[in-house]
Amino acid sequence: MKSEPATCLQARIERGASARLPTPHGEFTMTSYFDLTTRIEHLALHVGELAGEAVLVRVHSECLTGDIFGSLRCDCGPQLQMALARIAQVGRGLVIYMRGHEGRGIGIDQKLRAYTLQDQGLDTVEANLALGHPADSRRFEAAAAILHDFGVRSVCLMSNNPLKLLALQEHGIRIEQREPHEIEANPENASYLATKRDRLGHLLTPAAASPAD
Repeated sequence: MKSEPATCLQARIERGASARLPTPHGEFTMTSYFDLTTRIEHLALHVGELAGEAVLVRVHSECLTGDIFGSLRCDCGPQLQMALARIAQVGRGLVIYMRGHEGRGIGIDQKLRAYTLQDQGLDTVEANLALGHPADSRRFEAAAAILHDFGVRSVCLMSNNPLKLLALQEHGIRIEQREPHEIEANPENASYLATKRDRLGHLLTPAAASPAD
């Protein structure tokens, strides 16, 4: 992935409206961003003064099934809520909600087809490949651009995915610290989490990919 200067990155996004957003975890401001390259709107939920160093950040990929409907097949919904709670507790940070990332970038219809293949015995990587997609189609230039727009120079990133760390670093965001963002596995997602660890390189402990007794 070729690095782009911060000014070029910021030119690919357009800041939209902002509004107060009270949540069960505390009050945030939600700001919309339009990606002029992909034509997709992204969101930033933020609190506190963000310009500067060591800002607590979660780059969260859109997951309709997990974030909205509470699916047990993944860890996305609980990860989103945990990130909001953590940032509200600290009083400074932001969640960048990356739309267009459904199913690691394949969209909701293809994701449902992948679920069917997983129920037939394929893992999450094999299912994407069987449908003609890469294991992971997501890109994170817009996330880096949003961070630059807020004046963020370095982050404490809540993530288990080394590709997210690398993507931000390659676009001028320094990683001060990685904060593990593990959710306890359940019988529905234990295999999925193990595949993310073993095949996609996610930094998950063995316990995080095993359902509790």
